[in-house]
Amino acid sequence: MVQEQLNEVRQKIVQACERAGRNPSEVKLIAVSKTKPVSMIEEAIACGQTVFGENKVQELCDKIPQLPANLEWHLIGHLQRNKVKYIVDKVALIHSVDTVRLAKQISQEAVKAGVTVQILLEVNVAREESKFGFMEEEVEEAVREIAAFPNIQIVGLMTIAPFVADPEENRIYFKKLHQLCVDINKKNIDNIRMSELSMGMTGDYEVAIEEGATMVRVGTGIFGTR
Repeated sequence: MVQEQLNEVRQKIVQACERAGRNPSEVKLIAVSKTKPVSMIEEAIACGQTVFGENKVQELCDKIPQLPANLEWHLIGHLQRNKVKYIVDKVALIHSVDTVRLAKQISQEAVKAGVTVQILLEVNVAREESKFGFMEEEVEEAVREIAAFPNIQIVGLMTIAPFVADPEENRIYFKKLHQLCVDINKKNIDNIRMSELSMGMTGDYEVAIEEGATMVRVGTGIFGTR
């Protein structure tokens, strides 16, 4: 099942890139393996998938030692400051930095561990009360503050769009995040690189790609419903 669904997702990514006039190599597929057993991740690895996303620090730390060392892990879920120390040297990217305080904690733990951590700022583009993240108008100030912290680098933005029946409804939010990324890039702020846009999940990743996503987070579409 995993092989068929993974191949289908990859095909849809290629098709979305064709529609948008983009090269499929510009889009990284993050297989979201939260709550899924190691055996299912191994099935995906057998199909050539090497990039995985987890929501919870404990689950991530449990899975990493059981799997090949060459995998790339992303922390995509809400991160509590007291859990930061467990993952700073284990993940390629933290997608869900939603406060300056969290960024400061990541910086402090990265200094202790002797690593530089790449992060995305989570933006609540749809302004949903149930979601974490900076509001659009707060992002530039946060970027300027976080850019000064040691051992941390902002490389882009992330959003979790609303759950909708029609993915077209989320196009407006993906457009807004892309534009925000472009606008911040033009400011030429030191120590930031607005090159990554993490947006789009199983229900709407094709629309997200058409609007400039460089990373899509697909779980159900690969591993089935939880």
